[in-house]
Amino acid sequence: MPYLLRVTDAVAALLLAADLLVVCGSVIARSWFSAPVEWADDVARGLMVGSSFFGAASAIARAENPGVSFFVDMLPAGTRTVLDSMGALLVAIVSAYVAWTALTMGYLTTGQTTGSGLPLEWTFYPMGAGAACMTLFALDIFRRRPVRELAVGIAATAAIALLYVAWDRVSPDTVPSSMSLMLLGFVVVLVGGLPIGFALALSALIFIWVEGTLPGVIFAQQMARGIDNFVLLAIPFFILVGYLMEANGMSVRLIALLQRLIGNMRGGLNVVMVAAMVLFSGISGSKMADVAAVGSVLIPAARRSGQKPGSAVALLAASAVMAETIPPCINLIILGFVANISIGGLFMAGLFPAGLMAVALIVVSIVFGKRAVASKLDAAPEMASASLWGGGLAAFGLIALIFGGFKSGFATATEISAFAVVYALVVGGVVFRELGWKSAAQSFIHAATRSGLVLFIVSAAQSLAFVLTLQQVPHDVADLLIHLSGSGTWLFLLLSIAILIVMGSVLEGAAALIIFGPLLMPVAVKLGVDPLHFGVVLVFGMGIGLFAPPLGLGLYGACLIGKVPIEETVKPIMGYLGLLFLCLLVIAFVPSISTWLPHALGY
Repeated sequence: MPYLLRVTDAVAALLLAADLLVVCGSVIARSWFSAPVEWADDVARGLMVGSSFFGAASAIARAENPGVSFFVDMLPAGTRTVLDSMGALLVAIVSAYVAWTALTMGYLTTGQTTGSGLPLEWTFYPMGAGAACMTLFALDIFRRRPVRELAVGIAATAAIALLYVAWDRVSPDTVPSSMSLMLLGFVVVLVGGLPIGFALALSALIFIWVEGTLPGVIFAQQMARGIDNFVLLAIPFFILVGYLMEANGMSVRLIALLQRLIGNMRGGLNVVMVAAMVLFSGISGSKMADVAAVGSVLIPAARRSGQKPGSAVALLAASAVMAETIPPCINLIILGFVANISIGGLFMAGLFPAGLMAVALIVVSIVFGKRAVASKLDAAPEMASASLWGGGLAAFGLIALIFGGFKSGFATATEISAFAVVYALVVGGVVFRELGWKSAAQSFIHAATRSGLVLFIVSAAQSLAFVLTLQQVPHDVADLLIHLSGSGTWLFLLLSIAILIVMGSVLEGAAALIIFGPLLMPVAVKLGVDPLHFGVVLVFGMGIGLFAPPLGLGLYGACLIGKVPIEETVKPIMGYLGLLFLCLLVIAFVPSISTWLPHALGY
């Protein structure tokens, strides 16, 4: 359905561009003309919801939704075919239910207004339209299968539903509780390879359908609530900055400058990789955007220098873990949102811990590295030194804008992310003259799709979190952890790290934090653990899991970018992750590493 894909791409990108204009215009009106725009936040949130669901639709059309394929790949071919067919059908069913309930909510809220007086249905109708496009793409993917696979997928899915209905009719007292079925369904569909966002949404739907007392529209309401927050708008903007940096030549210039400066030292290429990840993480906010920008330049350079590509990809993945708490990290923004912690405080708390890990990786790179030949490493040898220094200064200017603007109080983190986009557009189009209209439009499309993918997972996780809260699961988990931890905090910290590493490897990073952040944070506060310190520990634990073999989705992404089989990265990545785990233990049991800077700055 190429024509529909063009429509969803265009709508998602235009809504994102409109959001950019609204946010920047609001800040300028407030700061320069002392005329705050009261409706700006409501409009910005509504545009983000619409852009997210149209972007998620484009992600379905491009088959970009992440899922756990490790277990499915070990099954016989016939079983895989059945599971794949069922998964494609379930994606269509969930998308259709989202569309129906969102459009129904739009109808039910007609005449109601937001706090600033804007129609409330403006949030739900675009969401429903985007979900309807998701449904069409999912059905198109499903129908492309052979007729036999279609029949098997429909029959298997219907058989499971009929089995439950029959069991409930014959012996209702023996049917497991709705909560048990929800958790069982989540595990089964996740292991069966269903994309993570849809596994989360389907789990919540299983509870709603089985319980029978909750109205279906509450599902759409909770999904919208999951991303209807101005803070989360920083996610698409920072992702967009990453794509613009790649399109405007800033990323290539910065990496090439680092290679010219330190590439000839012992282990220089690896040191460049770690340093590049440190700098890029302070600009784009998206780890996979950082991995793509750095890996696309340095992995080919590693091949030319004779280094094993598997080792280079392993270091790239480990550097992404190290950079998890370097602001403006998207996962820090998400954790601050779901756990009600100061995002500025989390930004400052993550700097020294990330620095400790960066130093550890650089020391290992130098000790075990070897001197490389400069001519084999230059990413852009045709560029003049002035051009490289210009790219470096432009990148540092962007970092200064992000940190300086936030600390000065001129704007919030979300508003600064919008000005970072404007800065990247100006640098690419006016200074470097490499960013044309076509490449800028493509950057908006890619950013809308990628952010739609992330925010759909956030949205689906909110629907599941609502059910868990309704069943008082956070309270029960808190009591259990307090009981297991006794009177000390060290065992609780170790349990939390273990939980996030395991769940970070199974779930996409944002989903793991959304589910477990609100569960674990109140327990930490109750035990006297500083929330900023604990937030950093959680994010690093999730990061280690995200890039840990054999399940870590981040590692698979790094391997795809580096064009390396995952088998070649397992041994070196385990060494790097072991080093980072030791650093994490130091960070966990020496809280001042995380808390000194934010407390000194008043957070």
